[in-house]
Amino acid sequence: MRNVNNKLRKNYRILGALNVEGKSKTTRAKLLSKGFDFEFFTNILNTKTGNTYYFIYDQGYMALENDYFMLVKKDI
Repeated sequence: MRNVNNKLRKNYRILGALNVEGKSKTTRAKLLSKGFDFEFFTNILNTKTGNTYYFIYDQGYMALENDYFMLVKKDI
């Protein structure tokens, strides 16, 4: 359980550092270079428009084309 929590925390810190504005774009290569692990997230949000967001607590990302990702922060 500790290892899973550590990976979630690391992913959360990476998304937070790349997404200071609350909404931004980045590349898969940039996320991977910082050590992001796409296997670990806390929940999935499917929107009415068919988009799928993966969240680590309140920080989320959605895959775009050409290995880009939209980073978002959910208002709690």
